[in-house]
Amino acid sequence: MAPPINRRLLGEARLTRWYIAGVAGVGIVQSVLVIGQAKLISETVAGVFETRLLNGIGIVVTWLMGVFLARAALTWLTSWLAHRASAEVKSSLRRRVMAARLAKPDSGPPTASLVSVVTSGLDAIDGYFGKYLPQFLMAVTVPVILAVMVGLHDLTTLVIVLVTIPIIPLFMVLIGWTTSEQVARRFKVQLRLANHFADLMAGLPTLQIFGRAGRQTKGLKSSEDSSRRETMSTLRVAFLSAGVLELAATLSVALIAVTIGFRVLAGSLGLETALYIIILAPEIYLPIRLVGSFFHDSTNGNAAADAAYAMIDEAEASSLVEASTGLSSQSLLELQNVSYRYAGQSDDVLSNLSLAVAPGEIVALTGPSGGGKTTALRLALGLNGPTTGQVVVDGAELTATTVDNWRCQVAWVGQVPGLLGPTVADDVALGDPSAGRSSLRQALDRVGGQSLALDRAVGEAGEDLSAGERRRVAMARALVKVENDGARLLLLDEPTAGLDESREAEVLQTLRNLGVAVLVVSHRASVLKAADRVVRIGVVD
Repeated sequence: MAPPINRRLLGEARLTRWYIAGVAGVGIVQSVLVIGQAKLISETVAGVFETRLLNGIGIVVTWLMGVFLARAALTWLTSWLAHRASAEVKSSLRRRVMAARLAKPDSGPPTASLVSVVTSGLDAIDGYFGKYLPQFLMAVTVPVILAVMVGLHDLTTLVIVLVTIPIIPLFMVLIGWTTSEQVARRFKVQLRLANHFADLMAGLPTLQIFGRAGRQTKGLKSSEDSSRRETMSTLRVAFLSAGVLELAATLSVALIAVTIGFRVLAGSLGLETALYIIILAPEIYLPIRLVGSFFHDSTNGNAAADAAYAMIDEAEASSLVEASTGLSSQSLLELQNVSYRYAGQSDDVLSNLSLAVAPGEIVALTGPSGGGKTTALRLALGLNGPTTGQVVVDGAELTATTVDNWRCQVAWVGQVPGLLGPTVADDVALGDPSAGRSSLRQALDRVGGQSLALDRAVGEAGEDLSAGERRRVAMARALVKVENDGARLLLLDEPTAGLDESREAEVLQTLRNLGVAVLVVSHRASVLKAADRVVRIGVVD
């Protein structure tokens, strides 16, 4: 079972320190108000029974209204503090998760899991900060103060409180084990459903082409049924746990009330003291009981936070080692005996690769599919750190502190380029936002994109363009980044796929005229012939 307080979550934002202090202070003031309320009611009722007069009742009612309003204001203040702290923590976590994903765009969990965690997942932290945590802090302060006040008036009742009050935390622990496991299981099932649905949507065109779209209904329905079963199981545990804790608190208060009643009848306890204790008794158990009722909210928030921290920790664990060496090289980029193994795999996808790319040089990387060519480009870009070996830039090892600056000097064109739109011009201008339309037009023309209009819509994720057209736009964007923004290295993954021989020759000549270092992955004979050197990767995992 998770600890009652997630220290890592509390340390996420500086505002939480003030939040904890504020809620603790509110708990103390609430205790004072409850004591004053009990004192006013008990003295007034006992006085009416003793004198059979209503003298001064109006003043007492006014004071009671003031106490009720003050307690309401404090409840609002607690909620306000909770939402402020929750908003800052969620914002901090979302920034860190997105920074981790941007540092390793193609690593980590699937996109559907990422979206689920940073949206509805982290929204569950509202329940942790808004309900569970303030009630937990109240349970630490309020019962202690009220129990002391009860003990000052009647030791017998204090003994009953000390004997019965541990029962509620005991039930909370027993229920907590089941609740934590159930919520964690439900969260995983929901992520699996999100990933399943996202995969189906991404592959729907292919499924329709092969007439398999309708057959996916059964699998999706199975995932939905699993999610529904886990959700209902979680709700059953939550309702039953609330009922058990309510019963324990009710029986404890009933035991005190019955004992007080018999002692009042026997004449061993005055009416005013009896009323005072009976009013305070439920308030002693209330914060602890509510902690148990809101524990379900804490498990939801903790599950979401744990998922977010898992993404952050994975990115930090796989980041490049911070180190600096005095390696000297005439090359802009060197991969020195690099190997890479993806998490969970037993074999290297890339093994002992060495290559160097100098300014003005075109180096081609070729080999069978699955040999690690794209992985080599990712290592060169700093998206992944090598399992063994070194990535050297300008004679110094690429590290976590230098990788961001290095990426600013690299233009990248992948096999499936990402397009943001809304038009071709907007995407090409990402290479240099200050570039004019004439510069964008020339860049497109020089990479075989003469037929592409600058104002043409690209659609969501480039869906309105063919694969070849998306590659032309990405090539033009990289060209603009090199010529206008000063990029020193051009990384290309199958840049001429889909081009005829004449346009391919035009693109290759454009690359040669750029005068920057070019590392290109290709299987095409014309590209390999145009390269200064060809590095072959022959290992197929």
